[in-house]
Amino acid sequence: MAITLRSVVELLRGHGLLREIIHGDLWTLDPDRLDGVDVDAPIPAITYDTREVVPGTLLFIKGRFQPEFLDGIDAKGLGLYVAEAEYAGRTAAPGVIVNNVHQAMSLVAAEFYGRPQDRLTLVGVTGTKGKTTTNYFVHAILNAYSGGHAAMMSSIACCLDGRTWEPSHLTTPEPLDSLRMMRRAVDAGMRYLVMEVSSQAYKVFRVHGITFDVAAFLNISPDHISPIEHPTFEDYFFCKRQIIANCRRLVLGADSAHHGLLMEEAARHGVPVTQFAVREAGAGAEGVDVVARPDPAVKTGFTVTVGGRDLGLVELDMLGEFNFANAAAAIALAQAAGVPADDPAMRAVGRVQVPGRMERIPGGENLLVFVDFAHNYLSTKALVDEMERVYGDRDPRITLVAGTTGGKAIDRREGIVKGALGRAAVFEFTLDDPNFEDPRKICDEMASFVTDPKAEVRINIDRTAAIGEAIAGARADAEATGRLNIVLVIGKGHETRNIIDGKAVAWPGDAVVVRRVLEG
Repeated sequence: MAITLRSVVELLRGHGLLREIIHGDLWTLDPDRLDGVDVDAPIPAITYDTREVVPGTLLFIKGRFQPEFLDGIDAKGLGLYVAEAEYAGRTAAPGVIVNNVHQAMSLVAAEFYGRPQDRLTLVGVTGTKGKTTTNYFVHAILNAYSGGHAAMMSSIACCLDGRTWEPSHLTTPEPLDSLRMMRRAVDAGMRYLVMEVSSQAYKVFRVHGITFDVAAFLNISPDHISPIEHPTFEDYFFCKRQIIANCRRLVLGADSAHHGLLMEEAARHGVPVTQFAVREAGAGAEGVDVVARPDPAVKTGFTVTVGGRDLGLVELDMLGEFNFANAAAAIALAQAAGVPADDPAMRAVGRVQVPGRMERIPGGENLLVFVDFAHNYLSTKALVDEMERVYGDRDPRITLVAGTTGGKAIDRREGIVKGALGRAAVFEFTLDDPNFEDPRKICDEMASFVTDPKAEVRINIDRTAAIGEAIAGARADAEATGRLNIVLVIGKGHETRNIIDGKAVAWPGDAVVVRRVLEG
């Protein structure tokens, strides 16, 4: 059913968001007082971009909006706007003034697109690390189980028809975009939709009004703490765990920090919990529903039990023992979404590769390069741990190529170094989204945290040159000593841009640059 100005006002009033309607000099709560406005006319389009306005459009005004963006908007036929401030001096269109425009946008977009979320089994995944890989794993299972009828939204790419992939721009899209994408998924015959849910999604109400059929809370640790993200870890954690109050069933990492509080939160909201964990052979697993046990004979494999039932060996195509936990989470999510534990679709996790996540690029004899998104202490440590687990018997010489972002998450500068300290032979610091900060200053700061006197430290702001220098040095050592050399290029993963001075500057991608260097 089409939405109208009247239905928008009633919807927002019902949710306690409506402040008033402003039309010229008239301020009112009653849409019937708007002279010359057909309040029952169907609204043909909704947007938050003034460049997309067509006659009758509802425009959401949000964020760092400049009033001059409305210049000439009446000539385009703006139908109405929804905002937290009034712009009667800029447009003759009625303004619906609300307490929170993001909440309003989510509610109105859901109605405009016919509440597509109600026609999908929605699976949401949150956590400090592992969201993207778990997303890919559970999507693979659900797509196999449904015969290609599972959609996915992730920080890397989106798949809305079960087979076609499009690049993503945000971990969790704006509500208008995500609901439009859900509509596309429904129209394409999808039955499931899996999506990453960031802390910012709850901080700025990108998933307001959405209830997930199943949600995963993988883990929690300090990250995204800065003046423009979360001011404290408490705020970050609070935003993350809002997913519990907005799901029907929770899949929880049994070893997550603050596990007790997470269980209390689930109990308070009456949400049943399935727990997953990785346990060594013979270790107890009381209270854990899905258990992955590493198989020492198969370095990329684990045996899995679901509800105490042994389902046998699962082998992954991705390195990373930490991915055993992500796979266990995906199996738990799929089962909670209705896939029988013993269904062959569960083994689809073994065929998954995630761009920029443990992406292995052979460089010839005794040289391996890995491209990974590791960008904080935990993910860097986990990556280096995995190199030692898989290749430790060959005593690898490790080179780390890393930078970090400017203007936010300042603690990553020390954390990335700490994750590899004492184990990396070479630290190569370079540019990675410096934004308005001087990238050399960031690199110098990171270098100051290298306290290992045996480690070599280099700074090369040019990321292409830094990758080339790291590979050349590793190749030379491999040829001279016959020792396995591993180069870890971290931080950007699949990303194809650098943020410099507030602008996105095109970047070919770490994996592309690595392959060019190796082939050159």
